[in-house]
Amino acid sequence: MTAISPEAILPRRQITHNPLAPLATLAARRFQLSVRTPRELVVPLLTPILFALVIAPALKQALHTSTAYEAFVATGTIGLLIPLNTMFAGLGVIVDRESGAQRELLAAPIPRPLLVVGNLAVAFAITALQVAVLIAVALARGIHFNATGTGIVWFITATALFTIGMYGAAETLASRVPKSEEYIARVPAIAIVPWFLAGSLFPISALPGFLAWFAKVLPLTHGLALVRYGLLGDSTGLHNIWNMHNTTLMATLSLAVVAVFATALTTIAIRVFNRAAVR
Repeated sequence: MTAISPEAILPRRQITHNPLAPLATLAARRFQLSVRTPRELVVPLLTPILFALVIAPALKQALHTSTAYEAFVATGTIGLLIPLNTMFAGLGVIVDRESGAQRELLAAPIPRPLLVVGNLAVAFAITALQVAVLIAVALARGIHFNATGTGIVWFITATALFTIGMYGAAETLASRVPKSEEYIARVPAIAIVPWFLAGSLFPISALPGFLAWFAKVLPLTHGLALVRYGLLGDSTGLHNIWNMHNTTLMATLSLAVVAVFATALTTIAIRVFNRAAVR
């Protein structure tokens, strides 16, 4: 009796391998691990909320500034929230390598870059949720945003690309650093120091000459300028970087900088992860 192949019974579309299935499984696994450790959701959000609810109003009162400064500081805290959250996500990679199932996953018949992309997807989703919470808290506090439809597109695109780039930095560091203690020791230099130089609390034009030029190189400076352009309709940050008259051109150039940052760091993260996996 002639054997009947599965292809003769099932339609071809039902037996075709779904290339996104492994990615969805890896992302679901990483999300479950993140939910088990609520600190990854809560801790990175505490400092930005304090800035939005306490520090921004206090600075406004102490410096006798306008209400626009509250919005300036509130949007600036996004530049602190994203690096902190992505760096916490990178710490989870080290924990997974030391005591989790990373070795088993490396032996599974799936492309290794999917491990990085799966982690990125979860870090991206959690960060997006936290940014939304931060904006909601700022609105509840009475901070006014002047966002248009186009501005929201600029904001979402810039924050998405910057989040991708920062997670690439976190994944790269996690692959190169053997212990979580060493990783944590390097987090302030990567996640916090650039925030003070990128125009978060004051325009970069207030910095000394050398630091002002250095700030223009930081992807975070471009990201915050786009965030404020998108949410507040304020192009001052873009003008401080590019010193041009065409606002759309300046925004496009800054977005290109953030896009290059995201692409380069993601590529580096995948390569470093692949090299570390074969050690």
